[in-house]
Amino acid sequence: MEVERLQQDLSRKQRGSNRRKKAVVKVARAHARVADTRRDWQHKLSTTIIRENQAVYVEDLAVAGLGRTRLARSVHDAGWASFTAMLEYKAARYGRTFGRVDRWLPSTRTCSDCGRVNGRMALNVRSWVCPCGSHHDRDVNAAINIKAAGQADFNDRGARVGPGLVSAPRGETVTHQNAARVTRSVAGIAAV
Repeated sequence: MEVERLQQDLSRKQRGSNRRKKAVVKVARAHARVADTRRDWQHKLSTTIIRENQAVYVEDLAVAGLGRTRLARSVHDAGWASFTAMLEYKAARYGRTFGRVDRWLPSTRTCSDCGRVNGRMALNVRSWVCPCGSHHDRDVNAAINIKAAGQADFNDRGARVGPGLVSAPRGETVTHQNAARVTRSVAGIAAV
């Protein structure tokens, strides 16, 4: 990458020299060029997304936490905060709905068909099969769940948007063996 090479050239220059001053200017120009390219791409993509959709929902990511993983460079290069800010103000400008979904929503692990939340998955697991039998691509499943959560947040009638309720298997409906025989009256006294 050009910026890396210029940074190396700068580090070899003697402090206080004229050549170091010229190298500093070259590095600054290279960083400005990268920032301008990123900003241009973000503007073009955010405008396209907002123009083509009536509602846009994004996950409120913990960028600082993702920056401490092996994906740090990719996460910081994407400029997620500035991109979502562009989406938000362009949605307001074009009269579209924009919403942020809570970062603690288990969007990847939740089955979009039955609503079951599975255990933790490593990042290299790109597809998985739910016990209900449905096969999920990790990213597509997360997108479906984020859309459902965003629509539920903006639903003015409070209706449940997302996977429907699934009845429990017969063995799971009773917690104790004798619980099925005991019924309770209104006062809480057991009636046999």
